[in-house]
Amino acid sequence: MPYWAAYLNWLGQQVKQASQVPRWLGSMARPETSRRARDTLGRRAGASSAEKRLHVRHPSGDRRMSPEQRRKLIEQPLVQIPRGETPRALGYTIRLGAQLKQATLRQLGVAPEPPVSPGKVQPQLWHPGQMDDQDARNDNPVTPVNPVTTVNPVTTGNPVKRPIGDRRVGPRQRRDLSVETRRGSRRVAEQELSHKPLYARLALGIWAYYFIAKIVLFGMELIGFHPLENIAFAVFILLPVKRRWVRRAKGLITLSLAVVLLYYDSWLPPIGRVMSQASLLSSFSLPYLIELIARFISFPVLGALLAVSLVYRVLSRRVNSGALIMAGMLGLWLVLSPLSSYVSQAFNGEENSVADKPMPDMDKVMQAFFAEEANRFVSFDRPDAHAVPFDVIFIHVCSLSWDDVRAVGLEQHPLWQRFDILLTKFNSAASYSGPAAIRLLRATCGQQEHGKMYAPVPEKCYLMNSLLRSGFESELALNHDGKFDDFIGQVQSVGRLTVPPMPLDGLRVAQRAFDDAAVYDDLDVLNRWLEIRKQSSSSRVALFYNTVSMHDGNHLPGTQSVPNSLDTYRARLSDFLDRTEQFMKSLDESGRRAVVVMIPEHGGAVRGDKKQIAGLREIPTPNITLIPVGIKVIGGNVQRAGATLSIDQPVSYLAMSHIIERMLKKSPFNDNRFSPADYVENLPLTPFVSQNEQMTVAEHDNSYYLGRGPAQWEKYTEFNTTEAGR
Repeated sequence: MPYWAAYLNWLGQQVKQASQVPRWLGSMARPETSRRARDTLGRRAGASSAEKRLHVRHPSGDRRMSPEQRRKLIEQPLVQIPRGETPRALGYTIRLGAQLKQATLRQLGVAPEPPVSPGKVQPQLWHPGQMDDQDARNDNPVTPVNPVTTVNPVTTGNPVKRPIGDRRVGPRQRRDLSVETRRGSRRVAEQELSHKPLYARLALGIWAYYFIAKIVLFGMELIGFHPLENIAFAVFILLPVKRRWVRRAKGLITLSLAVVLLYYDSWLPPIGRVMSQASLLSSFSLPYLIELIARFISFPVLGALLAVSLVYRVLSRRVNSGALIMAGMLGLWLVLSPLSSYVSQAFNGEENSVADKPMPDMDKVMQAFFAEEANRFVSFDRPDAHAVPFDVIFIHVCSLSWDDVRAVGLEQHPLWQRFDILLTKFNSAASYSGPAAIRLLRATCGQQEHGKMYAPVPEKCYLMNSLLRSGFESELALNHDGKFDDFIGQVQSVGRLTVPPMPLDGLRVAQRAFDDAAVYDDLDVLNRWLEIRKQSSSSRVALFYNTVSMHDGNHLPGTQSVPNSLDTYRARLSDFLDRTEQFMKSLDESGRRAVVVMIPEHGGAVRGDKKQIAGLREIPTPNITLIPVGIKVIGGNVQRAGATLSIDQPVSYLAMSHIIERMLKKSPFNDNRFSPADYVENLPLTPFVSQNEQMTVAEHDNSYYLGRGPAQWEKYTEFNTTEAGR
């Protein structure tokens, strides 16, 4: 006989044996203290100890019994049980053991199959919870004559129901049972929720942390927030789904929508912009990509999110967090909607401050701005025959803005005091190298809209060609190969600077760029040009020199951005300013007369802002496009009258062209003495407007506005302060 059948049969007998003890039934009667009673119950303690204990352990699991005691207990005959005192579950245990015993004997061929009477109900799946009083009486049949009787586990007149766990049930019954077991809790929960009000059914589950994190990041101004889109996403999450495959499909769709919506709410470039630049991003070196990804990690922000998550976890046990999140998003929608500004204006009347004034129609402001800029230009005249000739050198520097200079503490570098004219609010109007170079090479006309920059313009708008007509020979030099983003192609085709660049063979490689291209030493490149210039017979030369020594991601040869390129920015900038000043001294000692214009392309976003990580320049903010432009007159023992002249008014490329045009008319070398103020009279001013392919940042009425497209404007509050406008 298998072990389990014998064990269950023996277990039922022990339960019957123990059921005669009043305390087993919950009675508080005085227990027997005889040695026989204590041994029977499995206790070896003394009488005094037994009297103090009101709970007697089940004998089948009492390990304090000796083997001899357990053997005697098993061999004891069945005792008579008082009528009505047998527990209901006792019959189930006895019946289960008897059924297993009979089934085993039949399989072994020892016992024949029991006859089935006509009309007798076949065994069914049975659970002890289904037991009623009639089942209890059948399990413990008694006779009305004798007061006590002996339990007969199995009789021919007592049909046996099939117990739970019996493998003789069919496959379909087992499958249905397992399904009910798995789905039981879900069905109970659905039944309970169906009787609750609507707000009590808003259970977002783990997705509640997603919405809370976005609201916290929005409060810290690290991302944007579109309330209607997020509310629609939350409603989609709350939709009930019953079928398993539909639930799995919904889970995948929910995860995809969450990623897309988070990207949509972020300040990252539009996905179309990212896809169009995928080929350029693929050229980044692996260490630089890792460095960029690491900049998205902010430990203070992670700490804030963790703290808020812990608070939410505590509160969610006491309040309906799903309803609160939905209410919060509805409140944000009301606050961020245009209706709120009109309501606030109606209540406050004309007492609104500058920060609370309504949004202007920035689309009309931009149309008026570009219409006015289209009519402005500067014409270069040919210098007088008796004028002292000089060269014009444009040093176009990548990744250098006033905010970068302040971030690394080099605003007091001696080079800034060496310039004769310093433009402190010059707007480069672009945050990438290609557009910035095109704007410089078209500096003789007003600022163009970004979308029209690559279209042909009148010949008078090209800076180098205008200088060419004024008697200057055009030359081109770079300290890199110019292949990234086809920079050299844009300069030659769109900027109309068609001369070949100066060769760089044999020069020292000072750095490696983010794409592992060679970056040559600035002083070596400029000194080579100076040596070539000394051998030239041209009386006037206009040089366009572009350098990427300050570009993000540069590292020394043999290293891979260790330490971080942002950490080396101060050392690289200090070295560049020193070498630029050294070149000016070499130029002065050579006897050549020249006007040097140092004009950066854009800033490097060294410290970033709330909407962009450090190094990201997709939004052309004032911290990126307000650049230091210095003009220095060198050679011929010329003397400057007075100190450096600083221009603190908003200007752009047209102002620089105006100064060059004035110097062509009146050479600063004519009398070996000049006054910088003579060249800045009637300087054309340009309001702040910076653009990229998809983003526009404009200043209007002493406030900055961010535009993502037509009719998609918002206040750029981070820069709408006096300190940000420095």
